Amino acid sequence: MEKESRKLIANNKKARFDYFILESMEAGIELFGTEVKSLRQGQCSIKESWVDLKNGEIFLCGMHINPYEKGNIFNKDPLRVRKLLMHKGEIRRMAGRIKEKGLTIVPLQVYFKGSRVKVEIGLAKGKKKYDKRESIAKNDQRREFERNFKGSVRYGTQP
Repeated sequence: MEKESRKLIANNKKARFDYFILESMEAGIELFGTEVKSLRQGQCSIKESWVDLKNGEIFLCGMHINPYEKGNIFNKDPLRVRKLLMHKGEIRRMAGRIKEKGLTIVPLQVYFKGSRVKVEIGLAKGKKKYDKRESIAKNDQRREFERNFKGSVRYGTQP
């Protein structure tokens, strides 16, 4: 069985900075033809988007897909609410988890898996201000280490 290719369209870095991601799941997304064509050109943003549960269904709100330039009357509203496609059991399990204090669902990535558009959503818990400072410090240390290591490898010296 062939491994399906995965082409990234949009990544939500802000979600990983603002939240602890406890678990992630893959969901399909209900789109129209011109939206898919626009996504193939990489015209998508999920920075300010969120996931909402209504009547046992799950929706992606605030995702911006630029109108397809050759789509004329077939283009839809760029910020319309889009239905996510998941099994009912998975949706019920997520709904039960977000009733816990401080948990929410955020979109992490939008990508093509084969010819289908998928959204990776994550069950997340909000970070406090000190947690964010900790994340920034950790990233700075990692970058500094990589910078030092790269310099020592280039000149053949030991750190």
